[in-house]
Amino acid sequence: METINAIGRRKRAIARIYLSEGKGQITINKRDIESYFPSAMLRYVVKQPLELIGVEGEYDIKITLDGGGEKGQAEAVRLAISRALVKINEENKPALKAKGFLTRDSRVVERKKSGQPKARKKFQFSKR
Repeated sequence: METINAIGRRKRAIARIYLSEGKGQITINKRDIESYFPSAMLRYVVKQPLELIGVEGEYDIKITLDGGGEKGQAEAVRLAISRALVKINEENKPALKAKGFLTRDSRVVERKKSGQPKARKKFQFSKR
């Protein structure tokens, strides 16, 4: 099997993954997943598609992450892994789609407008 690559995005985070057959090693920015995501919850989010399909331990995954925070990066990786699993086997798509792992969450931070302190907050109105 050749290397499958996919991309996932969430908020400002961009994850590029390279998936190949192996022993289940997950490397993020040349670091082990345990050192990159010390939180067990974020590691769980990353591994959700693999556990759903039942292929954890079968593929080595090399990930390049850029931008965003911890949660956004973890969800970007989840989307990228899901897309790669669909590229490998099209039969994985219904299960992943039912859990919402193939849906790109398009919500991003709204920009700040000029003449306002924040995106929607206005300065206090003074009648006199």
